[in-house]
Amino acid sequence: MKLSVLAAFLTLNLNHAPVEQDSSTVELREFTISENRLEIPFNKVSRNISVIQRKAIETTPARSVQELLSFTPGVDVRQRGVSGVQANIGIRGGSFEQTLMLLNGIKLTDPQTGHHMMNIPVPFQSIQRIEVLKGPGSRIFGQNAYAGAINIVTELPETKSLNIQGFGGDFGMRGGHIISSLPIGKYKQTFSVSHDASDGHWYNSDFKVNNVFYESGYELNDKHEFNSMLGYTDRTFGANGFYTNAFPDQWESIQTYLGALSHSYRNKGLFVQSRGYWRRNVDEFRLRRNEPEFFTNNHTSDVLALEINGAYTHQWGTTGLGIETREERINSSNLGERNRSFIGIFAEHRIEFLEKFDARAGLYSNYYNEFGWRHFPGAELGFQVDKFSRFYTNFGSSFRIPSFTELYYQDPSNFSNPDLLPEEAWNYEFGWKLNKSRINAEIVYFYRFTENLIDYTRDPSTVQPNPNRWTPRNISEVTFRGIETAIQYAPNLGGKQAKLSEVSLSYNYINADLVQAEGVESRLALNSLRHQVIAGLQAEFIQKVELTVKGRYIERIALDPYFLLDARLDYNRLKKLGFFAEVSNITNSDYVEAGFVQMPGRWVKAGFSLRVN
Repeated sequence: MKLSVLAAFLTLNLNHAPVEQDSSTVELREFTISENRLEIPFNKVSRNISVIQRKAIETTPARSVQELLSFTPGVDVRQRGVSGVQANIGIRGGSFEQTLMLLNGIKLTDPQTGHHMMNIPVPFQSIQRIEVLKGPGSRIFGQNAYAGAINIVTELPETKSLNIQGFGGDFGMRGGHIISSLPIGKYKQTFSVSHDASDGHWYNSDFKVNNVFYESGYELNDKHEFNSMLGYTDRTFGANGFYTNAFPDQWESIQTYLGALSHSYRNKGLFVQSRGYWRRNVDEFRLRRNEPEFFTNNHTSDVLALEINGAYTHQWGTTGLGIETREERINSSNLGERNRSFIGIFAEHRIEFLEKFDARAGLYSNYYNEFGWRHFPGAELGFQVDKFSRFYTNFGSSFRIPSFTELYYQDPSNFSNPDLLPEEAWNYEFGWKLNKSRINAEIVYFYRFTENLIDYTRDPSTVQPNPNRWTPRNISEVTFRGIETAIQYAPNLGGKQAKLSEVSLSYNYINADLVQAEGVESRLALNSLRHQVIAGLQAEFIQKVELTVKGRYIERIALDPYFLLDARLDYNRLKKLGFFAEVSNITNSDYVEAGFVQMPGRWVKAGFSLRVN
């Protein structure tokens, strides 16, 4: 079947109105995408970027970032554990190792494994928006932004506030959060804690997730600003089916620490930001939950990084420059003691010309002590038809460094391969988007040619039931092609008693062409999306009740397709005291997203929220 892909983006409530004026009319033209160097108005971005804003975070039937992203066109979320326990995030056919996660521009890459990429130490309700960049991001963010990047953005309120939420549901689910904002003069600060837990939807799938997050900012004057972040997350869970189906009593406990300091300087057309951060991940995994002596892996990884990024706007456009250095270490009972370091240099320039055209080009050069110098160019071109409509195209090179697990991990089912090379790809994109106050639409064609793709492969075994061990290898090449489209419309049909405020529809198709030795089994390369359809509607009743309904059809290349229907009902969402109820998997579908984990059937949750200003 020869199709091409449709996908684009889900963007809600992008005007910066106060939260009480939660209008369904959106003004995307005035929204700014802030990257590490350049700040570009949304209507002049020559990339396919989805922005999930605050209203969508509050009203979508989801209890974690992972679940929220599963409603974003072109993003493939494969959960092992629900409510943010563990999930693999892929973009445009990319694997979970090929997506870069950021928090306020701080990279959350884990050198041990991409399975820990989503260990985000921020309560779900503390997030203000999520920016999803689809396509190569190496030129902008550096290594591992291979198929895309996701930036979670928090905000420091200027007024005092307290937000409390509690909820419960099926399978012994319970949890809540407390978010407080306490500015003192020019010093702004927020502190938040959250707890999520469940007894599990099947054997050995219980979990506890705790998050603690502190953020502060101080404006010394109009030119200087200092910011800090401190975060901690503790995830302990039964891991039945996560990595193998031979040991149903698998268990894992993960603690992630994050600390960051930054300074920003603005003066006329000059912007300079310097920052340093540290991330530690402590992982204990047992094959038998109550018998640690049988088989236990302990891993502790540390990442230390320094970055300086700047941009200068002048009569010939905007020039951006940046430099980063990064040290990655691991101390592991299985992987041993390892460390590696690199330095990266960014350079880019953006111009506008002939009234309706703009162009942007740049280069990222990276030196790894194990792989030497590598260079990754990219460029974008946009044509603004009018203030609502835009055509654009771009190309770029991207790369990813193998994880320590791919290089060194061995067990009875897996070999290591310390000779792996980095993955590299060339990416091309052509798109058109329409952004008006009541309708947003986009259609995009993309193409990615990959060399040295890392995949776990094995030769078919002649001795049963003992298969050969999986080995990570640089397979020859893979080509991904697709077309992404989406439309979102705010009809505002009806009156005060009942109103249809929004409808949306997207379709995503990916064709993957894998070239490798005949007869070889592949574990990862052909697990990407083939078809993805997402539809949604929002309705309001008596100006107090909001209903959100989301439907998804998912078909992956190597798994059975399935359909999911979810709904959420909010009462007094923007008032002092509000209530909500949501139902996941209303149709009680039977499905598997990753590993051998049977996902939950119908799941009902309900709770309350209290806002004090």
